[in-house]
Amino acid sequence: MSRKAGKKRSQAKGRLSPRSPDGRRDVAAAEVGSRETRTSIAAPLVAQHDAPVERNSSILRGRNWLWAFLLLAVTIVAYQQAWNAGYIWDDDEYVTQNELLTAPDGLRRIWFSLDSPSQYFPLVYTTFRIEHALWGLPPAGYHWVNILLHATNAFLVWRLLVALRVPGAWLAAALFALHPVHVESVAWITERKNVLMGLFFLLSLLSWNRFVNDSTRWRSYSFALVFYALALFAKTPACTLPAALVLILWLKRKSIDWRRVAQIAPFVLLGLLMGLVSIWWERHHQGTQGALFAIAPVERVLIAGRAVWFYLGKLLWPIDLAFSYPRWSISSTDPLDYLPLFALGLLAVGIFFARRRLGRGPEVAALFFVATLSPMLGLIMLYTFRYSFVADHYQYLATIGPFALAAAGATTALSLIPRAQAALAKPALYSALLLSLGVLTWRQCRIYADEETLWRATIATNPKSWMAHNNLGIKLLQKGQGDDAISHYDAALQLNPSYAEAHFNRGNALVRSGRTTEAVAAYRKAIELLPSFGAAQANLGSILLDNGQLQEAVAHLAKAVEFGPVTAEAHARLGDALSRLDQVDSAITQLERALQLDPQSAEARNNLGQVLARAGRVADAIVEFRRALEITPESAGAQNNLGNALLQTGRVEEGIAHIQKALTLDPQNAAAHFNLGNAFLRTPRMEDAINSLRRAVEIRPDYVRARNNLANALTESGSLEEAVEHYAKALETDPSYAAAHNNLGRALARLGRTSEAEVHLRRAAEIDPQFARGMSGRP
Repeated sequence: MSRKAGKKRSQAKGRLSPRSPDGRRDVAAAEVGSRETRTSIAAPLVAQHDAPVERNSSILRGRNWLWAFLLLAVTIVAYQQAWNAGYIWDDDEYVTQNELLTAPDGLRRIWFSLDSPSQYFPLVYTTFRIEHALWGLPPAGYHWVNILLHATNAFLVWRLLVALRVPGAWLAAALFALHPVHVESVAWITERKNVLMGLFFLLSLLSWNRFVNDSTRWRSYSFALVFYALALFAKTPACTLPAALVLILWLKRKSIDWRRVAQIAPFVLLGLLMGLVSIWWERHHQGTQGALFAIAPVERVLIAGRAVWFYLGKLLWPIDLAFSYPRWSISSTDPLDYLPLFALGLLAVGIFFARRRLGRGPEVAALFFVATLSPMLGLIMLYTFRYSFVADHYQYLATIGPFALAAAGATTALSLIPRAQAALAKPALYSALLLSLGVLTWRQCRIYADEETLWRATIATNPKSWMAHNNLGIKLLQKGQGDDAISHYDAALQLNPSYAEAHFNRGNALVRSGRTTEAVAAYRKAIELLPSFGAAQANLGSILLDNGQLQEAVAHLAKAVEFGPVTAEAHARLGDALSRLDQVDSAITQLERALQLDPQSAEARNNLGQVLARAGRVADAIVEFRRALEITPESAGAQNNLGNALLQTGRVEEGIAHIQKALTLDPQNAAAHFNLGNAFLRTPRMEDAINSLRRAVEIRPDYVRARNNLANALTESGSLEEAVEHYAKALETDPSYAAAHNNLGRALARLGRTSEAEVHLRRAAEIDPQFARGMSGRP
């Protein structure tokens, strides 16, 4: 039958053949014979009696408004469980703790720096910055934007398939909207990159199709290129779009001559550029290097073959969907690992030879599916491949191919049965299918309620997910459930003993539990596995600093600063360690760097003040102590240090007031009691001085300077016997304390115990020659 005859037959049935977006009938994509036209999935001559029957080029006219509203409504209802969901994995990096969303120069840094917390996705961070300015951090707004973007994408899928003459276009869009495999892309705020990329990817294809229908429409071509660039700025896997452009040409039987190649070339070049940027970023910022990612090319191809079947399987049977699937063990020496690739080859051959009967549709759908998936199939290493080679969100756009093929096949098959039966069967079958998918999506959304729920659900479906055990441990530790957290870290390490992050997190939990010795061992193991693990270096250095192991502390804290992440706390702790080693200049440099990173770090300002005071820059030290107190007025340490610095400048009463404030905040602060006692020694309040110094040694019996000064005060008040006792106790703790030897010798001499006095005076002179010249001995 001729095409003309086919046209008459369709009109005789009261149906119009579909028109292109510019209003002209495009029959170039149709098959030739009437029988083939009747069964062709790729490009039927007559519009199938599906919900959105198109009669002209208008996007929304007549009943189309109803179908568009229905698509939006079912999508929103299916995702009801995500309306008020919380934040989960990586949402902190993208939203809640992303300084680029609030920094005055954040927008510039988003687009023109390497400061992004993850990949270079500037459009994604820009949308988050706008939303943060509008409603802050409540997660509901971010979830709603994702849902509405997904619904919009479903609408665009419908319009694209209508424009390409695909039967069952609305059904395919509904499958895209409601299939639970897309929940990960929609209910996870971080995957804004997927739904945003999808928006501009589909707009680009629609614009390209308009240009293909009328090559004089250069405005449409320009829109296609701009939308493509925006898609790349949302997520670089959009770089596969040029393949889709070629498939549209092939489906529509357009010649692909040098003009078409020249038109597609800018898309290819832009995609190649952004793809190279992503590969570089993955290697140098995400860390996709090392043994875990050293997979041979043959094995990568085997992974890709298996992944294609995995994704198709989840589309056909969307049960046991998981946030993280088991990581396959693939070997090029195992013949069974070649079976998925062999089966894929057989399927490709079958589709090729079925073209004459089925048309180009199956080929286009299959090629679109594989091409759009290609960046995520394992041929290029991604950071997430350390956990699994597959993820639901990887196939977000790729599913359009199988959904279009399934919808076209179902619609064409139903058109072969009598109309009366089809009129009953189609609504029943379609409604049952879409309702089932909608319920599955609604249920799947529940696991994204919060991070603990997500990880528990992941462990339930994938008990061997060491990543899930580790991340659940983090959430439990944040809730104060330290023992439960440690048990999950242990489970993670049983599954993957080389998991440096789990050793690190286990160390954090042990510190919280007061088991610092075990924590040190955990941090050392993490560093052994990953020497560049800056956070582990920092935490180990901090414990060593607190334990007085200053040299080793400095070594680890210096590595923490070198490897990053660059934090004010690491620089501050390093400065503190250096100051205790009397490396004053280096300490000041580190503390000033800490304050450059975080001007509101009260700890760094307090530590800097102490180092400056030790360097003799007391006035500068007072400035830093005051600034520290402006940030945290209730800091007992800063109050005490400020008071002590004021004493050094002769402002005794003001100094006493600050030290007393410190003791109000922290009555057990032995250093503050010591400083207050010294302050009272400068006044006639000798009894108050003795009481303060007594309290200091009660709190810290090994506080030798406090004992020496207490003994000095007792000596001045005439209590020589008690003074001798305190000098002796000071020397028991520190036998090399020259001042205590000198003072004890003088007290013994006053008691007439000359021989004993001479021993201590001689020892003081041996330790410090200044005492041989008859100095007072008071420190």
